[in-house]
Amino acid sequence: MEEMEEELKCPVCGSFYREPIILPCSHNLCQACARNILVQTPESESPQSRRASGSGVSDYDYLDLDKMSLYSEADSGYGSYGGFASAPTTPCQKSPNGVRVFPPAMPPPATHLSPALAPVPRNSCITCPQCHRSLILDDRGLRGFPKNRVLEGVIDRYQQSKAAALKCQLCEKAPKEATVMCEQCDVFYCDPCRLRCHPPRGPLAKHRLVPPAQGRVSRRLSPRKVSTCTDHELENHSMYCVQCKMPVCYQCLEEGKHSSHEVKALGAMWKLHKSQLSQALNGLSDRAKEAKEFLVQLRNMVQQIQENSVEFEACLVAQCDALIDALNRRKAQLLARVNKEHEHKLKVVRDQISHCTVKLRQTTGLMEYCLEVIKENDPSGFLQISDALIRRVHLTEDQWGKGTLTPRMTTDFDLSLDNSPLLQSIHQLDFVQMKAQPRNCDAIHFQTTKASSPVPATPILQLEECCTHNNSATLSWKQPPLSTVPAEGYILELDDGNGGQFREVYVGKETMCTVDGLHFNSTYNARVKAFNKTGVSQYSKTLVLQTSEVDIKKLLAVAWFAFDPGSAHSDIIFSNDNLTVTCSSYDDRVVLGKTGFSKGVHYWEITVDRYDNHPDPAFGVARIDVMKDVMLGKDDKAWAMYVDNNRSWFMHNNSHTNRTEGGIAKGATIGVLLDLNRKTLTFFVNDEQQGPIAFENMEGLFFPAVSLNRNVQVTLHTGLPVPDFYSSRASIA
Repeated sequence: MEEMEEELKCPVCGSFYREPIILPCSHNLCQACARNILVQTPESESPQSRRASGSGVSDYDYLDLDKMSLYSEADSGYGSYGGFASAPTTPCQKSPNGVRVFPPAMPPPATHLSPALAPVPRNSCITCPQCHRSLILDDRGLRGFPKNRVLEGVIDRYQQSKAAALKCQLCEKAPKEATVMCEQCDVFYCDPCRLRCHPPRGPLAKHRLVPPAQGRVSRRLSPRKVSTCTDHELENHSMYCVQCKMPVCYQCLEEGKHSSHEVKALGAMWKLHKSQLSQALNGLSDRAKEAKEFLVQLRNMVQQIQENSVEFEACLVAQCDALIDALNRRKAQLLARVNKEHEHKLKVVRDQISHCTVKLRQTTGLMEYCLEVIKENDPSGFLQISDALIRRVHLTEDQWGKGTLTPRMTTDFDLSLDNSPLLQSIHQLDFVQMKAQPRNCDAIHFQTTKASSPVPATPILQLEECCTHNNSATLSWKQPPLSTVPAEGYILELDDGNGGQFREVYVGKETMCTVDGLHFNSTYNARVKAFNKTGVSQYSKTLVLQTSEVDIKKLLAVAWFAFDPGSAHSDIIFSNDNLTVTCSSYDDRVVLGKTGFSKGVHYWEITVDRYDNHPDPAFGVARIDVMKDVMLGKDDKAWAMYVDNNRSWFMHNNSHTNRTEGGIAKGATIGVLLDLNRKTLTFFVNDEQQGPIAFENMEGLFFPAVSLNRNVQVTLHTGLPVPDFYSSRASIA
């Protein structure tokens, strides 16, 4: 019922209706509020003058809204009679319900009569504050409007339902809440007082006890007043005028304006209109039910939008991070080329320096020898060797001929990075709606400004360039030779390796892609399609790929891999084709292997090349999102063994277990055995198992991992067989 409260409040004062009257427009007002918003009109617009001129057609004369601009959505907050120069403008106000109303032009005269009986100024006009229809009152004033008794009754019931609990009238101290009321005694009782003062025996047994709320209604509400005719105040309504749609009395039918109208019995029309209202409410109830369901749908949409926004933002961040990682990898490759060019130039120049130094030394020696020979005074001895010396001098001079003293290498680097296509692609990077394509965090769609064109032709997979290595697959494709429709990009899809649904693994402009992190010993299906702004092409033929098989005898998935510079901490230093790592920091830093494992048995070893000041390097496996700036095993994303020169411990989620004697030194070998068939992780030091099985229940995708500081340098060895005793134990099992 709380939602009904606005229907029970006056649009002027904002409070519950008091003695409500019904305006001809069917809206309601308090009698006092109706009197407060009366406005006096000029004599020329009075009902008497209008009837005298033959223009009156009703007891209530509606003013021409074009002539009387009392309300306008575009006004400046003031309403006035636009047609009368003598009528002063009256400022608009807003009621508590937000309805704009016009206050009286002058204060009402002091009177001791009720608002309905108090006289109103001649030629008064009232404007409905809800529909803004204006009308001029006749001589009856506000008494000409019928009272809304039904609305009064609804307000009474509503206020009674909201009233506070009644108290017992017989409690001497701290009255308790009343539980019953006696209609004959007209007293409210609590249970103890009822048993003590109003026992159910004798004459009191015949008294009628009712609940307090019902008793309050019967006690406080006076008998409902019978509605009387507004034209004949002493007559009750007895019939209903069908034409005027209002109750009338018998005098209205005999001598009033309803004498020629069709009338019907009041009770019959009451039941008919109740039935019509009930039917109308059924339809409205259905709409209200639909509205509630719609609101639930909208609230669910709000929640879904928030969830989708978080997911989409995460995907966008992952996509951009992937682009940044790819750019960093390409940067490293380009820097490697620059370093290679740098080394080549230095080698050429240094070789030329060495050659010139040797040759200059030989020339200088020859010159000094010749000068000493010239100093000799023995003609015959001089002539014996002079011809040979002259030939040697000329030969040496010829060796310093053209080109010998010219640098073989320039100091400039004849390399120019063409980054304009990439910058253009970055500027064109935008969201584009792909037909029948789900959002995927591995996909970036490019939107260009080219005009629309037909769908591109189906791309062709180049089988001779497609291959697999370990758990990676490289695929290459091209557009058909006779294709005239350019493709803006390609979408490469792979299934899950078990014949499941395809998923996007690459979206971009390149025609070659390497997919890492696949399962070993699995068969994948691959397909590709092209797209432009118009749409997408058909899929290419499906290509079947087989990743590296498992050695059944040794339960070993053959895998060769190196450390991954792209995911490592920035303090990690790589060398030896990323197989050897150390660190520039005194703090522990983490580096991962490039290959992840999710099934099979895998074994690799790490040799200690340098070990100073007894640090604690850690070896093991980790998730891709492991913390890179702490020791391996400090968080819940890594499983590791850390070891010093005397002993070792296993660690996961900063929990240290299984202290084992025996440490490492320079030249030591640490073996890591990840058995995903048995879901275990085991460590070895110098070909001997270090402690028990370190961790069990290993499930998911794991990457080889190491953490170290600047006091340690290690080298990775992969593609190794598992230790013999473990192979024999596995075969027995």
